[in-house]
Amino acid sequence: MWIDAAEADLPDGARRLVRREGHEIALFRIAGAYYAIEDSCPHAGGSLVLGRLEGAIVTCRAHGLRFDLRTGCQAGSSSGLKTRSFPVRVHDGRVEIQLEPTA
Repeated sequence: MWIDAAEADLPDGARRLVRREGHEIALFRIAGAYYAIEDSCPHAGGSLVLGRLEGAIVTCRAHGLRFDLRTGCQAGSSSGLKTRSFPVRVHDGRVEIQLEPTA
């Protein structure tokens, strides 16, 4: 299921918290591409949408863990710590996030 998340003109480097269907999703636009991850650090639940952004890496403000927006995986670590990432597309001028796999 795809949800309509935000306007497609979200400027580069911007981010938005999207609350839909019981999900809190951090939506980012980096170098013209959109990325969506669960807005909860898997370590202690800290919000990621307000974290420091360096390229496609966001740093959790609570404990400094870094996550790759492209994969949701912890950057530079083999610990397996990961936050959920969501597919994103732009359709008819709107940004859409896929919550569940399509059949």
